[in-house]
Amino acid sequence: MKPELHPVYPPSRITCACGNVVETKSTRGSFSVEVCSNCHPFFTGKYKLLDTAGRIDRFKKKYANNAPAAKKGAKAAEPEKA
Repeated sequence: MKPELHPVYPPSRITCACGNVVETKSTRGSFSVEVCSNCHPFFTGKYKLLDTAGRIDRFKKKYANNAPAAKKGAKAAEPEKA
């Protein structure tokens, strides 16, 4: 094996925003992450619902005026029977 071929692989510390610390080895060194397996909803099963009611209300408010216009346009496209 050639000397000095492999990178340095020192112990490192990965710190999550939730406070979880993982001791491992890495060529990158120590770093921090925002989400880990202890706080990610997929792994914990605790899904957080973000303001979904507000999103639905905003959607309805945004498209409330457009719905009648679409129906009027469909009726105008049909030929009238005399």
